[in-house]
Amino acid sequence: MTDIVPNMLYILWKGGSHISFAGCLAQFQVYGESLCIVSILLTVMSYDRYLAICKPLHYFSIMDAKLQSRLASLTWLSSFIMTLFIIIQMSLLESCRDNVIDHYFCDFDPFVGLSCTDAYILKMQVIIISGVLVVPTFMFIIVTYLYIGLTIFKINFNSGRQKAFYTCSSHLTVVCIHYGSLMAIYLSSTNGQSFNIKKFLSLLNTFCTPLLNPLIFSLRNMEIKKALLQLLDGVKNPNVPLSHRVNSVVGVGAFNKRKM
Repeated sequence: MTDIVPNMLYILWKGGSHISFAGCLAQFQVYGESLCIVSILLTVMSYDRYLAICKPLHYFSIMDAKLQSRLASLTWLSSFIMTLFIIIQMSLLESCRDNVIDHYFCDFDPFVGLSCTDAYILKMQVIIISGVLVVPTFMFIIVTYLYIGLTIFKINFNSGRQKAFYTCSSHLTVVCIHYGSLMAIYLSSTNGQSFNIKKFLSLLNTFCTPLLNPLIFSLRNMEIKKALLQLLDGVKNPNVPLSHRVNSVVGVGAFNKRKM
């Protein structure tokens, strides 16, 4: 979000903006790499949920610090290599049209649309790389959640089922938002009115989704929930100072820590 939103706000404020060829490639590099990282991290998190629910006794022996560091390194390295391969191919394109991108950031289709070079091979490479990244990760998540669902339904007591659902709810919500927006963007047409819809969907993916992700995961934190309840209570009782409400939340959190 930070590589696109500041420049997008500047474009909206000025009614347009300029960006260098290298800057455009760099923006797409960061954007593409971020998409790859999120997709792979969501897959890793689904595996983590699978171990926590389906194999709880073996969780700490499997998901140790060594495996965690390897998964993190593999995520960053593979995302960087896949995006860099596309960037190198894009840098070889020759532009012969007006250098005006009909978009609020340097996405792949608007950038390639400015080139007079035949980009068919490049587009096929992008489709293959995207398919290799998205399809296996998405299928892996589905399979892990099938096993998780079967395990949850085998739990005999309701509290255990609720705890398991609570553990997976935030991750599953983010998975639906992320892959849903990606499919809506890159499976839609780029002609006429459909391109305007695609730009709107890109806005959801580049701005709304990263904005919602911290909120969705943070709602699992009990202290944050209490803080939100205190602030909402302040809307109903505006005579209570904000500092008093915040101090009361800090006091509750400190009391809970001492109690533990």
